[in-house]
Amino acid sequence: VQVLESGGGSVQAGGSLRLSCEASGYTTSSYCMGWFRRAPGKEREGVASFDSYGSTVYADSVKGRFTISQDNGKNTLSLQMNNLKPEDTAMYYCAARPYSGCPAGHEQRMNAYEYNYWGQGTQVTVSS
Repeated sequence: VQVLESGGGSVQAGGSLRLSCEASGYTTSSYCMGWFRRAPGKEREGVASFDSYGSTVYADSVKGRFTISQDNGKNTLSLQMNNLKPEDTAMYYCAARPYSGCPAGHEQRMNAYEYNYWGQGTQVTVSS
């Protein structure tokens, strides 16, 4: 299984970026995918999660600004980030959990240990 992110970059506060994630190497109708981030000096945190039934969850810090969605391919996931803030600066990682749906509960879906496969990350930098 491979997970590949793209779309990071630098933007001024208030701007937008769209991240994409392509997962390959598996075929299943049941899966969970998520976006996580790690800022310098901070722990990794969950950003958003999407499951094969179309349900989504978001961290409170991004709710209303970020949107996670599935693209044309079932194994392609996007994160549209609007109204970006300097505190959104981080390395963003896509994660996949194929062959099973997302775990129950918001906290579990935001828990990195629930995901099996990870991309290398893409940097997002927001300047004030």
